Amino acid sequence: MKFKKPHTLQQIAKLINTDFIGDENFEILGINEIHVVEKGDIVFVDHPKYYDKALNSAATTILINKKVDCPVGKALLISEDPFRDFNKITKHFNPFITAKVSISESAIIGENTIIQPNVFIGNNVTVGENCVIHPNVTIYDNSVIGNNVTIHANTVLGADAFYYKNRPEGFDKLISGGRVVLEDNVDLGASCTIDKGVSGDTTIGKGTKIDNQVHVGHDTKIGKKCLIASQTGIAGCVIIEDEVTIWGQVGTNSGITIGKGAIILGQTGVTKSVAGGKSYFGTPVSESREKLKEMAEIKRFLKDRKNS
Repeated sequence: MKFKKPHTLQQIAKLINTDFIGDENFEILGINEIHVVEKGDIVFVDHPKYYDKALNSAATTILINKKVDCPVGKALLISEDPFRDFNKITKHFNPFITAKVSISESAIIGENTIIQPNVFIGNNVTVGENCVIHPNVTIYDNSVIGNNVTIHANTVLGADAFYYKNRPEGFDKLISGGRVVLEDNVDLGASCTIDKGVSGDTTIGKGTKIDNQVHVGHDTKIGKKCLIASQTGIAGCVIIEDEVTIWGQVGTNSGITIGKGAIILGQTGVTKSVAGGKSYFGTPVSESREKLKEMAEIKRFLKDRKNS
């Protein structure tokens, strides 16, 4: 999530009431999670296991819960609770705005786009040309939709990420400040749910077609010309490269990559990253030919044992 204008280290420290290490005029351009950070971003870290990863990431300001040596060319914000203070920054720069009408006056709708009855379109949404949005679709604030996109009934774009910190008093939610971006020629079936990014974008690439009742988690990147069948659940921070085919009732772990042109057969659990250009099946996932051989061997073993 980028700020509308640069802010200084001192200004952000004052906002969240923390100490800092570095030049008070050090420039900060936005905030992001570790997997999408860029130069100018703040990243937060609150566990020693991930200190090195955060300090050595592309982020140039680290919101951290311990005084450590500051890397050259970077700055630190020292907080007793980085998770809490990351939420403070998100709420300050991207506050929730209550809707007053079904289609926001700030939404931009392209020419020849059809909006069916009972559609909700939030603040600062952009919808391209020649789109069809069917009844009861909900499009949350700041979503971006390209040209020639079809969205079927009851689909939701931009709900919050499923991201919580377990505290003694209960689960504390990480506030989502990202967006959903649909590129040109995307089709979404009925009752799909596409969560927005925590701080970046959840993106569905040009020409991708998604069936009914598919869930896409926060900050996931789906490439161009993919096919994803019904009842698939894709976790957060997944990268699905171009021309991937995913058949029905597939589930994935978070943070994995599915390579270009891969085919994931129905009811597979994609528990790890897989290379492109191959077919996969089963849980845990493996190449489909190998998995089918394993199943045949097990069947033959059980038959021989029964007959012995």
